[in-house]
Amino acid sequence: MSAADALGLASGTIALRPHDPAWARAFDDEARRIRDALGALPAEVAHVGSTAVPGLAAKPILDLLVGIPRMEDVAAYVAPLEALGYASRGEYGLPGRHYLVRDDAAGRRTHHLNVVPLGGPFWRTHVGFRDALRAQPERRAAYEALKRDLATRHAGDRPAYTEGKAAFIQATLRQADVR
Repeated sequence: MSAADALGLASGTIALRPHDPAWARAFDDEARRIRDALGALPAEVAHVGSTAVPGLAAKPILDLLVGIPRMEDVAAYVAPLEALGYASRGEYGLPGRHYLVRDDAAGRRTHHLNVVPLGGPFWRTHVGFRDALRAQPERRAAYEALKRDLATRHAGDRPAYTEGKAAFIQATLRQADVR
């Protein structure tokens, strides 16, 4: 199976898969595509979310951050990302970021991408949470147990699934002193 074949989830569903090393390869491939598309535009690309944490079950969708120096320049980044097949959703309810998604040919969601200020709060919390889970096997196991429970209870309700993780994420960020 190729790295790209390891990704994809039908819209509105929640299904966790065991960690797949192909996710890291898929990120490397996608980060290279993004950097090539952005050319001389300054940006840092990071793999976040559960697919970025070895050993953690996840929805098979890559979460990426593209950190840029100034959000005032975000429009210059959107067109090259759209040329890669991403669909722009704007701030999508969260001021200070630009959200894009990508689906495969079958219409399954494969990528979530957030363009955010490099080093800003969105960047710090997402990278900090990823790093805390990578560094703490017991916290990673507790998070996976919570996700499995929520996926069972809220299989068709992504907002409830996401909300159910919020307290755990905030506690992890506090414990790791991420602000």
